[in-house]
Amino acid sequence: MPRTTMPSTKEWLTGGDRIAVRGRAGEHRLFVRQDGPPDGLPVTLLHGFPTSSHDWSPIVPRLVEAGCRVLNVDMLGFGDSDKPRSHRYSVLEQADLVEAVWEKLGVGDTALVAHDYGVSVGQELLARDPLRVLRMAWLNGGLYPDLHRPVPMQRLLHGPLGVLLRYGITERSFCSSLRGVFGAPVGDEDLHRMWEGVARRHGQLLAPRLLRYIDDRRTHQSRWIAALESYPRSTLFLWGPADPISGAHVLPRLRERMPHAVVHELSGPPAVGHYPQVEAPEEVGRVLAAFLRRP
Repeated sequence: MPRTTMPSTKEWLTGGDRIAVRGRAGEHRLFVRQDGPPDGLPVTLLHGFPTSSHDWSPIVPRLVEAGCRVLNVDMLGFGDSDKPRSHRYSVLEQADLVEAVWEKLGVGDTALVAHDYGVSVGQELLARDPLRVLRMAWLNGGLYPDLHRPVPMQRLLHGPLGVLLRYGITERSFCSSLRGVFGAPVGDEDLHRMWEGVARRHGQLLAPRLLRYIDDRRTHQSRWIAALESYPRSTLFLWGPADPISGAHVLPRLRERMPHAVVHELSGPPAVGHYPQVEAPEEVGRVLAAFLRRP
């Protein structure tokens, strides 16, 4: 049986706060959590769809041990942050809100570590101010929209039937869908904790609205790909090849377009899938800590 690697939802949330920040459509309260020494290397972690910052909890202790000041944010519509029902969610606003959190907490230059949905937010932040980002680490995500392969349920929820299908999202269907994108086994308790972040304030009903990030990727792909490929500082791709969404088929392009970057393939055994930080937290934490602290 896989062991539990994530703290309880209560424990994770108790370590953070909900703070008010202003976005394009008014003020929102976002869950934020900071761990590590106040004078440590600033690192901002950007989570994926449809879960929350809790995904990063298995690796946070390793980054803290390495002397990092780790900032986690539940983006709008996710986890313990506000989840307005009729909101028009966009990656651009999510980037605005991350910048607002940085300003409120006094975070200046920072390393970025991004996964899945978070890679699009990370690319937007890079496009705005690349020199603010000290170094960049990417975990499985749709960096190149033409290589992104959403699972069938994502395609359905993103389509015209999504407003109806969202009512059928249950913990059972959520866990089944996640198991389909994992390579390494993940324990039932960790899956339950990931679901708790989705279901908090009935967040599963927002899936069709949040999935508009797929459209944002197509709209902004030229600018975002240029920001990725022209970033002048240290870059790491920490990649699960068994991921059917953004897995091994992405690596040849990354190696071709960014030969200066470090590519660490989580080939196992077992080979890791779409959630490296949950499936292989020891290796991911070790590699990330070494990358972030490297001169």
